[in-house]
Amino acid sequence: MNVIQTNQAPAAIGPYAQGRIVNGLLFASGQVPLDPSTAEVVGTTIEEQTKQVLKNIEGILHATGVDFSAVVKTTCFLQNMADFTTFNEVYATAFTEPYPARSAVEVARLPKEVLVEIEVIAKVE
Repeated sequence: MNVIQTNQAPAAIGPYAQGRIVNGLLFASGQVPLDPSTAEVVGTTIEEQTKQVLKNIEGILHATGVDFSAVVKTTCFLQNMADFTTFNEVYATAFTEPYPARSAVEVARLPKEVLVEIEVIAKVE
């Protein structure tokens, strides 16, 4: 098993890894809209925060030598499901057909009071 550690995504803020590779699959921890260099929240809108989350995911994917096309599953956590349509518009800028499988849920709270968190599973063989 390989542990992923890159400065292109925020450092873990708890006892977890940015990602782990097991049997040819990358299991990336949920990413929130933190600037990797400052650990500060980027943006106040769902658009700004989703763009930063996708940028952080891209950093983890690149650390394993793949891009968004390798993602097979995402789990998306939204603070407010009223943001779903706008979230989808930004999300669609990173993912193309065939789209990954996805779950999207509204949650009561996210770390640092952010609006969105996304975790991914990607094929990295």
